[in-house]
Formats: sequence, structure tokens, C-alpha cells
Amino acid sequence: MSAQTAPRLFRHGYSAGIRLLVLVLAALALLFFDSRSKSLEPVRQVISTGLYPFQRLVAFPGDLTAEVNGWMNAAAMIRHENEALQRQRIELAQVSTLAAQLAIENGQLRRLLGVVDTLDESAAVVEVLYEPAHPFQQRLVFNKGSHDGIAPGMPVIDEGGVIGQIIRVTPFTAEAALLTDELVSIPVQTLRNGLRLITFGGNQPGQLEVRYVASNADIETGDVLVTSGVGGWFPAGLPVGKIEDIERDSASGFARATAAPLAHPERYRHFLVLKTDPQQSLSQEGQEQGQAEASTAPPQDEVAP
Repeated sequence: MSAQTAPRLFRHGYSAGIRLLVLVLAALALLFFDSRSKSLEPVRQVISTGLYPFQRLVAFPGDLTAEVNGWMNAAAMIRHENEALQRQRIELAQVSTLAAQLAIENGQLRRLLGVVDTLDESAAVVEVLYEPAHPFQQRLVFNKGSHDGIAPGMPVIDEGGVIGQIIRVTPFTAEAALLTDELVSIPVQTLRNGLRLITFGGNQPGQLEVRYVASNADIETGDVLVTSGVGGWFPAGLPVGKIEDIERDSASGFARATAAPLAHPERYRHFLVLKTDPQQSLSQEGQEQGQAEASTAPPQDEVAP
């Protein structure tokens, strides 16, 4: 009769603690042996080579996540840099435009100061606040008013000549009608022969009209018109316009001429308001005329007592 053996399910072996102890001792022995000798290096190389594909497979999700994050960060950085460069380009363009505008205004102000030096009247430099939108009126509103000594009737000029006349003031603003406005009339004379005329705002935008001229008057195309000084508001000698066309009507005995202004108010923002006083101008003219008559009068004979 053969000896009966216990089923494999109930067979007892070494305990887990003993196996752990053996493995720990084996690991310590391998560590000690590896530190003292290099004979296990080939084994380490073979094991590392075999484990490398599994290492790469395990590290693949992390590497993929890092690559995606790096690409997204690089794209965001490039987008921010492009936005910064675009903003810088716009700012530089604005600075360049502002510098050019300031250079133009500086040049115009220098020319205006040169005009002031040639005039006897005091003047105020004004800047355009806005241009009222009106289909039949041509006006400009300036940033100075009665608080700065500006009054209605005072002429407005630039380096090219007369641009208009003040028609309304407030303490801090002034409204001027351009010389091409239908409300403005200016006493002028031709520079060629001194013929006195009157210009009015034309029916066509940007043009002046010379009315009430005799058909046989000595006026020609190309004549330059300057202020005559009559009336006292506009000093004599300010450029106004140039004759472009003349229509003579022999039946009525009158002629009508059109002129182009010599000033260009649409190009600039700064102008001069001449602080003229017509009463003072007329009194000065009267005094000068009286002095001239007195100087030309013959001396009276002395009468003996």
C-alpha cells in the first residue's frame, strides 16, 4: 500500500517572512558584490536594454503631454509677441504722425510770428476747436474769446493772408466766418493799380466775388487783391485773393469778377486774430490827414500891431 501524500492545495512551504529575508539578503549580497566588482555590468546592460521599450512606453503619455504643452505655450508666446509688435508698430506710427504734425504746426507758428512782427496791431494766436457743420455757412470756432480780448469784427489771418472775420464771441470761444462766407465783405484794392473794390463770399464754395464794378474798370485776370484799410477793421496790405475770371456786361454797365482766396484755412489749425479797433484807426487816419493838411498849408502873413 503506497503512502498517501497531502494534496498540493494544503502543502506547506517556507513562510513569506523567510522568503522576504532571503530576498533581502540576496539583494544586499548583490549590492555588495556590485560595489566591489564590475563583473555584473554586462548583466545590467542586458537588463537595461530589455527594459528600455517598457520604460519608453510608460513615459510616452507624460512625454506627449509635455510636447503638447510646449507647443501650446510656444504658440501663445508667438501670438503675444505678434500682438506686442503690432501694438508697438501702431504706437510708433502714431508717434511718427504726431511728430510730423507738430513739425508742420511749429513751422506754421513760426511763420505766424513772422507775420506778427510786420504788423502794428497786437494779435492773439488761436486754435480751431471745431468746424460747425452747415451746408450754406463756412465757419470756424476757436479756443479763445472775450476773456483774451477778442471782439466781433476782428480779422483772422494766417501767413497766406485773410481767412475771415470774427462774428460772435463768448468768454472762452470765438466764431469766425470765412471770407468765402456770404456774410463777409472786405474792402480791397488791386495791388497793380490801387483800384478800390469790395469782395463778398461767392455763391460757389471756395470763391470770392467782386461786385459793383464798372464795366470799364481797370481790372484784369491775375490781379492780386489786398485789404485797402477802409473801415478800420482790416489793416491795409493784407493779401486776400487773386482775380480768376471777369464778366463784363456792357448793357448794364457793370462787371462781375471771381477771385480765389490766397489763404488756406482748411490746411492749418492755428491762426492769428488781429485786435483792431476801427474807431481808433479812423481817429488816427483823421489826425494824420489833419497833420498832412497843416504841413501843406501856406504860411499866414504876420500882421503888425
